[in-house]
Parts: sequence; structure tokens; C-alpha cells
Amino acid sequence: MNPAAAAESATTRIAVLDDWQHVARASADWAPVLARASVEFFAEAFADEDAAARALLPFDIVLTIRERTPFPASLAARLPKLRMLGMTGARAALIDVAALRARGVTVCHTGGGPSGASTAELALGLMLAAARDIPAGDAAVRSGRFQQGTRAGPVLAGKTLGVIGLGRIGARMARYGRALDMRVLAWSQNLTSEAASASGAVLAPKDELLSKSDVVSLHLVLSERTRGILGATELARMKRGAILVNTARAALVDEAALIDAARSGGVIAALDVFHREPLPADYPLCRAANAVLTPHLGYSALEVYAEYYRHSVENVLAYLDGKPIRVADAAGH
Repeated sequence: MNPAAAAESATTRIAVLDDWQHVARASADWAPVLARASVEFFAEAFADEDAAARALLPFDIVLTIRERTPFPASLAARLPKLRMLGMTGARAALIDVAALRARGVTVCHTGGGPSGASTAELALGLMLAAARDIPAGDAAVRSGRFQQGTRAGPVLAGKTLGVIGLGRIGARMARYGRALDMRVLAWSQNLTSEAASASGAVLAPKDELLSKSDVVSLHLVLSERTRGILGATELARMKRGAILVNTARAALVDEAALIDAARSGGVIAALDVFHREPLPADYPLCRAANAVLTPHLGYSALEVYAEYYRHSVENVLAYLDGKPIRVADAAGH
């Protein structure tokens, strides 16, 4: 290592956050970065903003997984050494990009890899798991009870799948439903009959979709227009015992109303996203029989991680060279 590189390595510290599946090291070649900086990988989530501020104070560069560690303006203000923040994907609701940019922090993003496919596949898995009580069956076998404590579920062929949000992920879910011989209804605020038909779905008003569907799967982007789009009134319109799949954003659904509906048997909640992550062990649905829960696995596929971390390495090296790439604008894109 030449003297200049050695000095750079001694002074530049990089934190890689949210490596909860311990895949970051193996997902990219970090050697060029390690030749110029020290890198520390964090697997555990921070308990709160104070813990995050204490842990990240010494770091010049922070690399985050989207929708994991919150980065509000208040945290940015407590990290005077921070010069670059890398986020995976192009949008991150938990990161205040404008506040970071205002403090002179360069914010870079990565591509998303095949995250659309990975999320749609997880939505399909949640639907099947909820319909056939697969988690309870697995638990029964592992505990020596074999078939005891499981419920009989429906055949999905001939049933109705309602897809709310027919973008790249929702359209995949619609096609999966058709492959299972399900009738597919679709709705979103700007959806046309032609676009619905192209994905094998039939455009329906939201209330009709909710009342006729045996499974409702959410695939909307979270915005002020879509926040809380399913509340107590909408959940009450669903068939009793229908499955609600949410791999998009927790805030699309009123949390208290969903907990009440699942506890009462009104719906089976099949969820990969939550209002607070990591989910507390005493979260009400953790004890609900009418719930299938996964820990935000939608994006966490090997191929997605490979793009996340390959681009993260490229972004860091470009920044250290004074020629940053994939720089996010003030809106976080």
C-alpha cells in the first residue's frame, strides 16, 4: 500500500448497516474498498436514534439497506463526520435525503436488482402459507405433534385474488394468481381496464374487489394518497376469513384495525412489513392464530443483495475518487 493509500485507509471509516442476514461480505468484492478504508459490518438493528448516533459517530461513510435504519434530519445532525451515505434502491422513505444533502452529505443509491420478482414471489408464498396453514403444520411436525393443531384450508383454484396496485410487482402477483386458476380483480387510483387486462386481471372498484376477493394482495407505493388506504371500514368489507397479503408498506393499512380484524377472525393477515421494525416480541399478531408473519424478506434474495452491494462498492470507490456516481436528488431518487 502506498503512503497516500495508507493514510486514506487510516482516516476513512465505513459502516455497513443492516447486515441482518450476514450476506454483505460475500455479496461483493470489498478488497478495493478495504485497501483504502476500514469497513465495519453491523448485523443488529439500533435500539433507537441515540444508539445509532453513538455507534455511527466515528464513521465517514454509512451504507444502509432501505427501510431498515431510519435516518431523519435529527440523526444526520448528530453525525458531523458523515460525508457520504449510500442507500440501496432508489427510494427510501426512512431516509431524509434533503436533510443530508443540506449538511453537505453525498447520498448515493443502488439499483434494485430483481427485487420486483423476489417480492412478488414472497407475496405468493405468504398467500399459499396462509391458505394452507403451512407455518402451523411446520411447527406441529417439529414439536412432535405432526398433524395436530392445524386447520384445513381452501383450494385457491377457482377463488378470487384481488390485487391493489398493478405495477411491476402487482402485475407479477396477478399472473401468479392466473397460473393458480384464480380469478383476478385489480384496482388502483389510476388503473385502466386495458392495463388490468394486460396482466390477466379485471378492473373493479375498490369496494367490489374487497367484498368479492378471497385473497387481497397490496402492491402500492406509500404516499400521502395511499397511506391508510385500508382502514376498519375497508377491512370489514372483506369476506370473513379472507387473506390479506402485505409485502408493500405497513402504513397502507390501519394497524389497529388490522390487529382487531385478525384477532376476531375477520381476516387472515399475511404480512412481511410492519409499522415498527424489528418487530417487538410482544406485538399482538405474534400470538394470533390468524396471522403469518415474515421479517421483511421481500427484497432479501441473493441476486438482489449481489446488486445492492456491488453498486455500493462502486459508489464508495467513485466517491473516494472525487467522482461520485448514482447520486440521489433532494427527493431521494
